[in-house]
Amino acid sequence: MRKRTIQSDSKSATATIVGKRLDLAQIASVEVTSEQAEFPIESVFAAPPGEWRADSVGEQVIRLLFDEPTPIRSIQLGFVDSRSQRTQEFTLSYAADGEMREIVRQQWTFSPDGCQSEFEDYQVELAAVRTLELRIRPDLQHRQALANLAYWRVHS
Repeated sequence: MRKRTIQSDSKSATATIVGKRLDLAQIASVEVTSEQAEFPIESVFAAPPGEWRADSVGEQVIRLLFDEPTPIRSIQLGFVDSRSQRTQEFTLSYAADGEMREIVRQQWTFSPDGCQSEFEDYQVELAAVRTLELRIRPDLQHRQALANLAYWRVHS
């Protein structure tokens, strides 16, 4: 059995688990259903990250298209909303052979007086990914909220 000691704070623990952060600007293209000019999708992949915001209400899709089949071990997502009360659902999927497969589907409730952020770190073993897709349904009740994303990290 292999054993290692890790720090108790989440940043140190995550750093020991994930592999090399992929430079998505160099190895992938991105497709997005909409974006506000002052909050472009490229900013969520940058260091430090910015923020992407949709330009229209309703479900939004962000799709990463890799130039070559790419192994993926970790996917990190961050959402922040301090302005509205809403329940969001997102679905993260991938394709290696053309068929999309769901990794996770999750709901989260944002509240200005409560939880204003959601940060997720998914450990996966995906061998030859061609496409990663994030579908965001920003408001399950009223359907008037704009989708946003604070960051998206992918590690091999």
